[in-house]
Amino acid sequence: MGGIRTAQIPAPPTLDVKALPEFGAQVYGYDPTAPFDPAAFAELEELLYKHSLLVIRGVDLTPKQQYKLTKAFDATAEGSYGHGNNKTGSEKKSVLHPDLKTVPSQPQVQLIGNGVPTDPRITQGLDKPQLRHPHHKTFHKEVVSPEEEAQGITRFYRWHIDAALYDLLPPKVTTLYALSVPAGEEQTCRYDDGTGDELKVPLGTTAFVSGTKMFDILPPDLKSLAVRAKVRYAPHPYVWMAPAKSNSTGLGIVSDGKELSKDDLPAWESSKIKEFPMTWKNPKTGKLHYQVHPSGAEAIIVAPLPAGVDPSGQILPEGGIISDLKETRELLFKMQRPGIAPELVYPHDWKKDDLCIFHNRGVLHSVVGAFEPDQVRAFWQCNLASGEEPLPPTADDVKTYSSFA
Repeated sequence: MGGIRTAQIPAPPTLDVKALPEFGAQVYGYDPTAPFDPAAFAELEELLYKHSLLVIRGVDLTPKQQYKLTKAFDATAEGSYGHGNNKTGSEKKSVLHPDLKTVPSQPQVQLIGNGVPTDPRITQGLDKPQLRHPHHKTFHKEVVSPEEEAQGITRFYRWHIDAALYDLLPPKVTTLYALSVPAGEEQTCRYDDGTGDELKVPLGTTAFVSGTKMFDILPPDLKSLAVRAKVRYAPHPYVWMAPAKSNSTGLGIVSDGKELSKDDLPAWESSKIKEFPMTWKNPKTGKLHYQVHPSGAEAIIVAPLPAGVDPSGQILPEGGIISDLKETRELLFKMQRPGIAPELVYPHDWKKDDLCIFHNRGVLHSVVGAFEPDQVRAFWQCNLASGEEPLPPTADDVKTYSSFA
């Protein structure tokens, strides 16, 4: 492909590369700071939709350049950050509020990380920003003990898609650019869900999983459900979920009834509540990605089987709505948990000046780990609310995956 070359991402020994033959690629020969070259960018875009995650090392970006690169992946995006420009700091009840600082000169770019960066190149006019690396102790119902944490035990914080899930449409692409990466010992990410699963991870890793693999490994009855279902998200979901707590895998909320009532949420409109397909179709490869943000989900709407399909062994063959919150969460966990098995998780080992570009409509990701307060970790994150809905499964997809009996 032209001047662009790729190599396998630096996979840890825990990753089953045979199970994920196309997931992730390290890119050489593409300079995101150079004048825009439509032909070279078209190659990069094809690679992204094929591999879901691209890594370019040794990049020297500005916030404006990062924004322009991110915008190039979506001509329909009108320039709004995925959660809305300058909103992350004002919605103080949101679980996102402590984690994001808007870059003043480029409001679509957020400064994230840990500690207090002082380098003007990093802060971009922000006055001594206090960054907070998301720690599972602030979000999980059950947490590891201080003694275990001292031994390097940690958790996935929250598996998610970058999306407002209310009013705005999910970004197609997220870019993450590493400005300051503290060194440290690797940690052990423990699932603590009775399986004994755990994963060695670099300090402060971002963990990625493939939405395609998450779908492909479902049993036939759940594949049939996945191509027929939509997920309804709560209004202002990050405010709604704020009083609640996550399960130990970071894959969804514990149903203790602690979510905010609708009356206690910021003003909301029914027309802005989002329902998205459970599976999103890749616009380049045609593959299906299981794309659900389990923490914000409130209900599942299932369409009936296509005419002529045998209902034997099917879940809700005539369609229906799963509106019970506990039942919704249990079903989503059953469907998504196999996709975050240790051998299917890519934990990126960040280096300074790494640029990660990921297909936000094709992967789930989570921050991991814990830092000391004086350890400075600084990244710029950019994603843009799209002007296009995620592509749903086609009628042929639904017929193919529901006809298994």
